[in-house]
Amino acid sequence: MIAELIAVGTEIVSGQALDTNSRRLAEELGRLGIRVKYHTSIGDDLEDNVDAFGTASRRVDLVVVTGGLGPTQDDLTRQVLANVAGVGLVHHEPSLEAIRALFARRNRVMTDRNRVQALFPEGAEPLPNRIGTAPGIWMRIARAWFAALPGVPYEMEAMFAEQVAPRLRAEGLATRVIVHRKINLFGKGEAEVESLALDLTARGRKPEVGITVSDATISFRVAGEGADEAEALASISETLDTIRSRFADIYVGEGDVDIADAAAASLIAQGKTLATAESCTGGMIASRLTSIPGISAAYLGGLVTYSNDAKSRLVDVPAELIETRGAVSPETAAAMAEGVRDRFGADYGLAVTGIAGPGGGTPEKPVGLVYIGLAGPRGTSTSNLELGPEQPRDVIQRRTTKHALNRLRLELAAGS
Repeated sequence: MIAELIAVGTEIVSGQALDTNSRRLAEELGRLGIRVKYHTSIGDDLEDNVDAFGTASRRVDLVVVTGGLGPTQDDLTRQVLANVAGVGLVHHEPSLEAIRALFARRNRVMTDRNRVQALFPEGAEPLPNRIGTAPGIWMRIARAWFAALPGVPYEMEAMFAEQVAPRLRAEGLATRVIVHRKINLFGKGEAEVESLALDLTARGRKPEVGITVSDATISFRVAGEGADEAEALASISETLDTIRSRFADIYVGEGDVDIADAAAASLIAQGKTLATAESCTGGMIASRLTSIPGISAAYLGGLVTYSNDAKSRLVDVPAELIETRGAVSPETAAAMAEGVRDRFGADYGLAVTGIAGPGGGTPEKPVGLVYIGLAGPRGTSTSNLELGPEQPRDVIQRRTTKHALNRLRLELAAGS
């Protein structure tokens, strides 16, 4: 079984809205053993939609469409399905009554335009929508089954679970289970990691292994298939163990666990506390940490010491040190880390100072130069990053945040 997801809406193709429905549907279909091969986004144009739906009907077994089921003139999905199937639209009274009832429950007046939502391609099966006005559509065209769902995410999710998934099982389309696992690494580049894993990422290998990168975090994505979840997981267990072993020195975690999550988990597990002083990242480290549930057990607080004066007044960096060594220097990073550690009475003090750009760089200290200071029970250490003057400011800030938290994570691992 292979599937195609079609997201309808000019707001999607124009970049005004993000298509989150397709990602969610791909995950849900994978759990049913249906592999998504194509993602299509298309604007509100009848001819373009007919062409896209027609192509999908010939190349996959299942098409799930989101959007285009509303009452306005640019909601075209029902007409598109009718055109592709070569049939007319017919009125479905039970659907109209359900729409009327929903308006009544909400004490709202139903307009005549909402009547169009009770029109369905001849031969199609209406899919009830218990939480919205737009019924879905279930029908067969050429090779493919089509499931048309509303674009509103919470309506789409409820209707997929309640209406589509049971039909897929009843039609014998959901007979296998596909599982996905992700292992996250940090500390080497994508090309270097793949060069050490060519046997794992070879085309045609089973299980399938892919590599992705996000803000310098490298992720192996492994997909397995089986008659049930246990069999699917068994098919990838050896591969997962190989990755964990081969890349143990840069292994961070799995699934959604990234650098901050791993560092926070280590702090909490060891009963240690942390305080931060940030210059070029402007509070990004603190923001990332405080987004993690339970971090209050370990994170005492942080200071944005952006100016030289703030570095001196808030974390006691000597003014003469800044004058002689510079605000962006290993000595200042070390003093910031020690100062914030003392100020909060924390086990660890973590500090960053650098040049995020786009201006402010010099030949000696270019944009992208960052120093990380870490003060803790084993003393104070510094490290530097050269992220490159060509990188945008936000990229330098995000990567600095990750590298600083990774430095803490490694120190916690060494000290445990």
